This record gives sequence, C-alpha cells and structure tokens, in this order.
Amino acid sequence: MYEILLQTQAAAPALEPSAAAALAVGLAALGAGFAERGIGAAAMGAIAEDESLFVNGLILTVLPETLVILALVVVFLV
Repeated sequence: MYEILLQTQAAAPALEPSAAAALAVGLAALGAGFAERGIGAAAMGAIAEDESLFVNGLILTVLPETLVILALVVVFLV
C-alpha cells in the first residue's frame, strides 16, 4: 500500500534549470564585485605610493573576476 502512494506522488523540480544557472552566475558576480571593492581600493593606494606596483595591483584586481568566468563555463557545460 505504501509503495503505491510513493509511486503516485511526483516531485516537481524546486527550481527551473535556467533560473538556477542565472542564480549561480549572479551570485558569483556579486561575490566577485564584493571582493574587487576592497582589492581595488588597496591596489590604488599601493599604486599611489609606488608606481612599480601597477602590474601586481592590476592582476590582484582582475583575479576575482575569474570566478564569474568559471561560473559561466560551468553553466555552458551543464
């Protein structure tokens, strides 16, 4: 009897796949932007003090953006 009840109840997906992908990329972008806020301010302060730190500051500022790129890659692979 219990087996019949379990078979008749179909579970609906909690979230559409496209909505889940948009949520994943959006949260990754939000996290990257939050990280870039502090890193960018610190990098600009360091560059103002010593111009030879420009390349290091640029690399550290762009590094969190790879999170969004990886999220987009995962969305297209899935």
